Amino acid sequence: MRTPLHPQLEQLQRELQQAGEQASRLAASVDEGIWARRPEPGRWSAAECVVHLNLTSEAYIPLIEYTIRQGREREWRGNGPYRRDPIGWLLARIIEPPARLRVKTTAPFVPRISGQKDEIVGEFLELQKRLEDQVEAANGLNLNRLRIASPFYPRVRYNLFSGFKILAAHERRHLWQAEQAVGVTR
Repeated sequence: MRTPLHPQLEQLQRELQQAGEQASRLAASVDEGIWARRPEPGRWSAAECVVHLNLTSEAYIPLIEYTIRQGREREWRGNGPYRRDPIGWLLARIIEPPARLRVKTTAPFVPRISGQKDEIVGEFLELQKRLEDQVEAANGLNLNRLRIASPFYPRVRYNLFSGFKILAAHERRHLWQAEQAVGVTR
């Protein structure tokens, strides 16, 4: 019998689902030209924002899978309540929209558009589903104890619950940024 999903993890899944819905609505509301147009030099287009999120998820998912596997092997069980550690709290706070601070991304996460709007958003939705599956796979583990390295800066580590919360905040930030880009270029 499957353990019911912890309410904090249910909330995380809802946040990921909402991000998928937001990306789909945004993409459906604009044509390819507006989707790919930068609002000004040095600022990302809506397409670049979503490509950046795809690159981020592609980097995070293997780290999350590894961390969950380690938790199962070590039998680090726990049923919450889950808490962000200080680094996780700070990072999530900084990246939550609206953007208060511009942070330059590292080279592997600089977006390069390849593909049409539907392909980019389709990939985003597939990655969202995989992230939702990882949230479910983490159910029953001690997410306060399990540690994950940031894919942006591997020396920065935080607990797995913080990692999920940072990822959700990061998505909200760049989807907000994508909406701003579309609003300026319309």
